[in-house]
Amino acid sequence: MADKAVPHFHNQPGVAVVHVGSKEFMCIGALPPFDHPHVFLDMGRDDEIICQYCSTLFRYDPKLRPGTAEPAACLWSDEPGAKDAA
Repeated sequence: MADKAVPHFHNQPGVAVVHVGSKEFMCIGALPPFDHPHVFLDMGRDDEIICQYCSTLFRYDPKLRPGTAEPAACLWSDEPGAKDAA
């Protein structure tokens, strides 16, 4: 993900909250081919945001590195050979 300007997250595992280390990111909903339109989310001064497409709650965690998530399986990469955990 280091080469992407904006990290992409999904909620394929179906967790109640995805903790993220970035306040600006893209939500794709689920893993392709079941993803929704990739939407840019910006928390601004808030520490959480809900995706308007999939209703996933994303919560900022300053202990996480930018571009990372907990669970880590919620980070998506379209790079060849990248493994997405479901």
